[in-house]
Amino acid sequence: MAARPPNYFFNNTQTRPPLRPIRTSYVPSFLQKLLQPHVPNSTQLMGFLTLVISGGILLLLTGVTITTIILGLIFFTPLILITSPIWIPLFIAAVGFLSLCGFGAVALSAVTWVYKYFSARRSMVDDDDTADVKDYARGFGGYLQGKVKDTAPGA
Repeated sequence: MAARPPNYFFNNTQTRPPLRPIRTSYVPSFLQKLLQPHVPNSTQLMGFLTLVISGGILLLLTGVTITTIILGLIFFTPLILITSPIWIPLFIAAVGFLSLCGFGAVALSAVTWVYKYFSARRSMVDDDDTADVKDYARGFGGYLQGKVKDTAPGA
């Protein structure tokens, strides 16, 4: 049997102290016990990062939009004031036209709904349907009369 080569990485004569985690900040033990069960998993962490990144982008776009609106009002206010006798009647006409179209669409949909409602009720009460129901009622009535005769005491 061949002899084993010496193991230089594991020496039984020396014992090392156990490794301790390096703490970069001090967290009180009661706070650490409170936060320990709430460690997020990778899915929650990715969701939070996505929320932060998309929220930051939307906040940036909101700021750009507000800045653009304010600068546009600053630069175009004189032009708007000078041409306001033209813009106000055009604005009123546009609002009136859009309101007319909206009310027309609502009225058309209401008339269509009323027509379909009443035509459906009329088609539900067809003569063929009432004849079928009457035949079914007669048959069921005859069945019940037969049962009553079966269970009635003999006279």
